[in-house]
Amino acid sequence: MEFHARTIRQLATLICGNFEADPPPVFEYRSSSRLTQFFEDCETDYTHRGQTRDAWVAEVLTEILKEPQTNPLFPPDTFLRVIQELMDQRDARSEESSRPKALEMLNVTLTREGFEAYYAEDRKCYLRHVPSSAVSKAFENPHRPFSADELERREKLTQYLDRASEDELIIEVLLPLFRQLNFHRVTAAGHEDKALEYGKDVWMRFRLPTQHCLYFGLQAKIGKIDSAGRSEKGSSNIAEILNQVTMMLGHEHSGMTYPQIGVPDAHHPISHH
Repeated sequence: MEFHARTIRQLATLICGNFEADPPPVFEYRSSSRLTQFFEDCETDYTHRGQTRDAWVAEVLTEILKEPQTNPLFPPDTFLRVIQELMDQRDARSEESSRPKALEMLNVTLTREGFEAYYAEDRKCYLRHVPSSAVSKAFENPHRPFSADELERREKLTQYLDRASEDELIIEVLLPLFRQLNFHRVTAAGHEDKALEYGKDVWMRFRLPTQHCLYFGLQAKIGKIDSAGRSEKGSSNIAEILNQVTMMLGHEHSGMTYPQIGVPDAHHPISHH
């Protein structure tokens, strides 16, 4: 992605903090070492070695904008991290923590490229693509340490899974999960009458863009699955799972009515073979 040269220069000025002292600037002044640290915090390897600060930052931003884009509407993830680091509310100076003046100055520059910066509920700065109203979030490093809130949620989930029964796991976790993933007719087969399971705890379907449907059956187990000759308490033998899968495949139409595959407006169910 390419930005106007004027936009790049203005962004470089904001990052360097080259402003007069009167009135007090809302962006911090960054020396050579602070510029290197800034880009380290953005997860890059750029190191300032005494070059003219504004020109060097402009060159770095130009290189960053050449990186691959995960979304064609937005700049590369590295650039989005630069914006988040620049607009960190903890760096507010000469104004309140929401940084309205700094945000206004940034948007004067970004508007030229069709973007608008804004703060979300997590108090981080993101970009909105004005023509499409699409919003973007910077790439999250999957190997970063968990935050305190994430650790607390993980502990609560662990406690729930330790005490949840198989039926609770299916009804309270799996069914909402697959519905959220855009599966249709997600059903707990035989939840009330186990005789109706035919080897599956959940069945569902997924409609392809061609309007064909794929059908799925799921067997949920609490505990570990092993290949021992005899299953111990709290575990299931893989042979048992195989038998249930075989039963599932042998009774694929039990309790299900299938729309005619390939005809999206079919009103009459047909037998599936």
